[in-house]
Amino acid sequence: MARFNFHGIYTPVVTPYHMDGSVDWDGLADVIDWLIGAGVHGVITGGSTGENYAQTVAERVQIAQFTQERVKGQVALVVGTGAMLTNDSVALATAASEMKADAILLASPPYAVPTDRENALNALAIDKAADLPIMLYNYPGRTGTMMGEEFLDRVGRSQNFCGIKESSGDINRVHLLARDYPHIQLGCGMDDQALEFFAWGAPFWVCGGSNFLPHEHIALYRACVEQGDFAKGRRIMSAMMPLMRVLEQGGKFIQTIKHGVTMEAGIDASVVRPPLKALNKDDKRALEQVVRVLKRTIAEIEAEGGQ
Repeated sequence: MARFNFHGIYTPVVTPYHMDGSVDWDGLADVIDWLIGAGVHGVITGGSTGENYAQTVAERVQIAQFTQERVKGQVALVVGTGAMLTNDSVALATAASEMKADAILLASPPYAVPTDRENALNALAIDKAADLPIMLYNYPGRTGTMMGEEFLDRVGRSQNFCGIKESSGDINRVHLLARDYPHIQLGCGMDDQALEFFAWGAPFWVCGGSNFLPHEHIALYRACVEQGDFAKGRRIMSAMMPLMRVLEQGGKFIQTIKHGVTMEAGIDASVVRPPLKALNKDDKRALEQVVRVLKRTIAEIEAEGGQ
């Protein structure tokens, strides 16, 4: 498989539901269209932001196929394969291959806490099923497993492993990956460290908040990566920090993003599947206030055309 160039803003797409919990296909189509129209560079289906943990493998495949048909090659499509069972991940990887997705997202299996060797063998089995470019996803806070150096060295034997969404929150990992694993494209998976990732040469950012504030996330990417203007980038990042705090506080990340889509895109995405519950009025009000100030501030920075 040819090497894939991950660049830009990748949105892990939310899954709109009807009140009965069934997938709202019209709503999903609208979200995809809205993101493509806003200029994101890629979409990820079947991520945790899409509530993959609350979906069957069959549903995830159906959502991925629907997304691929809607995207029609306009932006890159990455199919998430994260699952507890290797067989489930292999089924998702096989489906991604059959639909000719651009890449797959590959996380450590949650809860099992495999060794680096076990985790690498699991990843290589998924790679074999897909034979597509792979964006690794290192998120020990969710999976309990760090993709360590032995893991990275072992999977490096396959050229398909060409990107990593790094979500450990450990800045030393950014340094390690940038210096010692330059063949794996570094991607920001920790929103409040986006500026630092870009400073270390990361060419892409996977950000849940781009579901409802795509223009603002793209603005930071353009300032840092395309323009190399880190003075402007710092100002945009400063304006975004209150949003990062709201998203990360109190375990309401997905609900907050879904309300953001309802609020900003005018697409009702507020319903979440159990065990999660939708935001209360105070949470909604807090998000609305933060977003209002953020959009105004970044629009002013952009209007200056410079610093």
